[in-house]
Amino acid sequence: MSYSPYPTAGLQSDHTEPPLWAPYYGASFKVAVQRFFKKYAMFSGRASRSEYWWWALVATLVGSLLNVLTNAGGGISPSNGEMTAAPAVITGYLLIAIWGLATIIPSIALTIRRLHDVNLSGWFLLLGLIPALGALALFVMMLLPPNPAGQRFDRPDDDVDRPTGY
Repeated sequence: MSYSPYPTAGLQSDHTEPPLWAPYYGASFKVAVQRFFKKYAMFSGRASRSEYWWWALVATLVGSLLNVLTNAGGGISPSNGEMTAAPAVITGYLLIAIWGLATIIPSIALTIRRLHDVNLSGWFLLLGLIPALGALALFVMMLLPPNPAGQRFDRPDDDVDRPTGY
């Protein structure tokens, strides 16, 4: 069976992973995280809802865990009239910074690919700059079902088998 870029009842019909340039409808947790890192800075193409929301879950869990570990390590306390931080707090903040820097670009790329899957421009990501309402608008857009017209954002690699119809 050949791969089709259109979702069929939300799942791949032949249980084969599509090429990286195509969205993976019905991606599992493990596959979604792997594709997130494989497509680190790929802003073209599309991402399925499952690819996006599995990564959103991972990012939320890791961020929450890092915050809990940082706060459990103590706080900043006055010592001899000066503010000092416990080593665990400094380490926690350092880990949060490293995690944030390591995932900011691929998270932006994933969000843009998700917008492409609903046939919207990646520039809609700038709505997130509007306090509260922008984040709500983006949340709703991430929930929208795929739109076949979003295929216009696909950029198949020359060395990858193209789906039928190209």
